[in-house]
Amino acid sequence: MGTHVIKMPDIGEGIAEVELSQWHVKVGDLVVEDQVLADVMTDKAMVDIPSPVHGKVIALGGQPGEVMAVGSVLISIEVEGAGNLKESAAPAPVTQAPAAPKVETAVESKPAAAAAPRPAAVCQGPMVAREADERPLASPAVRKHALDLGIQLRLVRGSGPAGRVLHEDLEAYLAQGQSNASAPAAAAYTQRHDEEQIQVIGMRRKIAQRMQDATQRAAHFSYVEEIDVTAIEELRAHLNEKHGASRGKLTLLPFLVRALVVALRDFPQMNARYDDEAQVITRLGAVHVGVATQSDVGLMVPVVRHAEARSLWDSAAEISRLANAARNGKASRDELSGSTITLTSLGALGGIVSTPVLNLPEVAIVGVNKIVERPMVVKGQVVIRKMMNLSSSFDHRVIDGMDAALFIQAIRGLLEQPATLFVE
Repeated sequence: MGTHVIKMPDIGEGIAEVELSQWHVKVGDLVVEDQVLADVMTDKAMVDIPSPVHGKVIALGGQPGEVMAVGSVLISIEVEGAGNLKESAAPAPVTQAPAAPKVETAVESKPAAAAAPRPAAVCQGPMVAREADERPLASPAVRKHALDLGIQLRLVRGSGPAGRVLHEDLEAYLAQGQSNASAPAAAAYTQRHDEEQIQVIGMRRKIAQRMQDATQRAAHFSYVEEIDVTAIEELRAHLNEKHGASRGKLTLLPFLVRALVVALRDFPQMNARYDDEAQVITRLGAVHVGVATQSDVGLMVPVVRHAEARSLWDSAAEISRLANAARNGKASRDELSGSTITLTSLGALGGIVSTPVLNLPEVAIVGVNKIVERPMVVKGQVVIRKMMNLSSSFDHRVIDGMDAALFIQAIRGLLEQPATLFVE
C-alpha cells in the first residue's frame, strides 16, 4: 500500500491562500476517483476539490474555517500498490458557487427566506441507519434543499459515489414518505431545549467580512424616491406579447439597466470606484452592472459587462444567463468581479424601503423595492397606478447628497417616460 498526498491546488488569479469550507469525507472513508473531497472558498467562489484516485482517507490537512496556503497538504489517501509518498495537486477544481445577490435578490431571484418551510417528511420506506451525529456526504446545495424540505439528511439513502446524497435521493425519500401532518396536536406544545451552533465559515464569512468592511470604510447615506412604473410596465407587457416568443420575455431589470446607462451619461461620478488608500477616484466609461443575486450558498454579484452597448433583449439574456450560472454554482471568477455600479432587489418581497450596503470599491448602489398598485392623484383625478420605490445608497465621501438625488430623479424620469430611454 502507498500514500497519495493531495496538496491544495492553485485556483488561479494569483490567489495564495483559500479557506477550507467543508469536508465531504472523514478519516477512514473509502473514496473513488472524481468524488468530491472538500469545498474551498476563495474571495469570490466556492470550489469543489475532487479526488484523483481511489483509496482510503488516512489524514485530513485542516479544519473547516481554516485558511490554507496553496501547496499545503490538503488530504492523504492510502492507495493500492507500492508506494513511496506521492504528492500531487488535486485535479482541476470545479467552481461551485461564488456572490449572492440575491445584498439581497437579488434581482431576478427569490430569496431563500421567501419559501415557507415545509413540514418534516416522514419516510415509510427503508431508512439509512446512521448515528445522530454522523454527517452524510452531500453538497451544500443538497443540504439546503433538505433543510427547505424538512428532511433529516442522515435518514436519506445516498445513491452517489461513496453514498453521497443527491437531489434525486431527496425526491425519492419524499416519494416514499408523507408529511407529519397527522402527528398529535400536543406535539406543537412540547417544550424544546435544543441549541445549534453554526460556525461562520465559507461564503457566509466572506459576505460578513465584505459587509462589515463596507459599512466601516464608506460613509453610507441612502436616498429613496417613489416612481410611477405604470407606463413602463405597459410597454414591457406589449413587447412581451409582440416579441416574447421569438426574443424571450423581458422583466423590469433590463429596463432598469438601460435607465442606469442613460442616466450615467449626465452623472459619471456614480459609475466609479474609490481607492480610499490611494485617495483616487476612477470614473469609468464602460458600465459594468453588478446584479445582486441570491444563491444556495449566499449572496453573489454577477456582472453584466458593457451594459452601455447592449439592447434590452441582450441585457435580459445576459442577466438570465448570469443569474442561472450563479445559482447553479457555475459562475466564473471573471463573471463575479469588475462591476462599476450595482443593482439590488428583493423582487416581490422588496418591501417599501431598504438601505442597501455598497459593493466596495463602488460608490453607488441602486435598490429596487416591490411594485404595488395604489390610488394616486393624476391631473386632479384619483386613479390606480403601479408604484415602486428606489432605495439607493451612496458613498458620501465621493457623492454629494444633491447629486445622488438628481441621479435617482433622472432614473425616475426615464422610467416614467419610457420613450426617453431610447432617444439618443
